[in-house]
Amino acid sequence: MASKVLDLLYWRDVMTTALVFTGLVVGLACLFQFSAITILSNLGLGIMAFTLLIRFLYKGLDLVRLGDGSHPFQSYLDEDRTLTDEDTIRVAEQIVLVIATAVTGLKKLFFINNILDSLKFVAFLYLLTYVGIQSNGLTLIMTGVICAFSLPLLYKLQQQRIEKIVNAVNNLVARITEMVDLVVTLVKSQPASAPAPSSSTALRQKQKTK
Repeated sequence: MASKVLDLLYWRDVMTTALVFTGLVVGLACLFQFSAITILSNLGLGIMAFTLLIRFLYKGLDLVRLGDGSHPFQSYLDEDRTLTDEDTIRVAEQIVLVIATAVTGLKKLFFINNILDSLKFVAFLYLLTYVGIQSNGLTLIMTGVICAFSLPLLYKLQQQRIEKIVNAVNNLVARITEMVDLVVTLVKSQPASAPAPSSSTALRQKQKTK
């Protein structure tokens, strides 16, 4: 399953990927104008109109003795897409594992297991409020679909240039982190390295207290 998804995202079969990508974008664009029920029902009617037309055409050819009486979609009917018990158990375990991992991660974020991670999550949620004002869920889904089908192909075509940019950014971040660590170390070491009071100063302080 994962290999098939990668084949689609990396355009290894151009015709199949183009059909899937076009179908997803057109379907999402239709959702802006019509409801999901309307789109699904019309899509089903379109498929049934095509399959019924082909089936009646083959049946007519068989009646006039111009066909062999074969079913035009027999190859699709013979395909076994049923899940075995082992496949069902494996899929169910994967779904439960993903849900349990997500719930555990959200629990740690909401109940402040790590302050820094929770603050990052708060900032992310705050940014999402602005994203929600500017766009809706369908826009984000369509943007995600377009990025999913375009970014892997862009990385494949410009891999060396992108890797150079990523390495430069990582080096810059590493230098900034080193500078911050150095500053924090110097600030922490200043109180410890403060000069101790001389003996004469300590004697004067004792005389004043007397």
